[in-house]
Amino acid sequence: MTIVRLMVSMTVTDVESAVAWYTKVFGTEPDAHPMDGLFEWHLDGHFGVQVWQDADRAGRSGMTVDESDLDGRLASLAAAGIKNNGIQDATSSRILPIEDPDGNQIVFTGT
Repeated sequence: MTIVRLMVSMTVTDVESAVAWYTKVFGTEPDAHPMDGLFEWHLDGHFGVQVWQDADRAGRSGMTVDESDLDGRLASLAAAGIKNNGIQDATSSRILPIEDPDGNQIVFTGT
């Protein structure tokens, strides 16, 4: 057996407003809407992000994303109006943490 795909699930209270926010973060509309309350971004053939409406669990999700151009990501987030505290130095890389409106954390990492 081999795992061939990974989907991170971010739980939110209001999926419609979350879709608008994640569309700004990823710079693209969702790739799929497989069922009510669930939207997906397929970031490449092997991984992606699901935004799932689940008010009881909202704000308890997180993901770390390796970014090929962290400075470019910072610029695109700023242009989209996504609040952040800028790029920070970490032990072996730089990080750019953000939070969605429910408090789910996304940490972009890069050199």
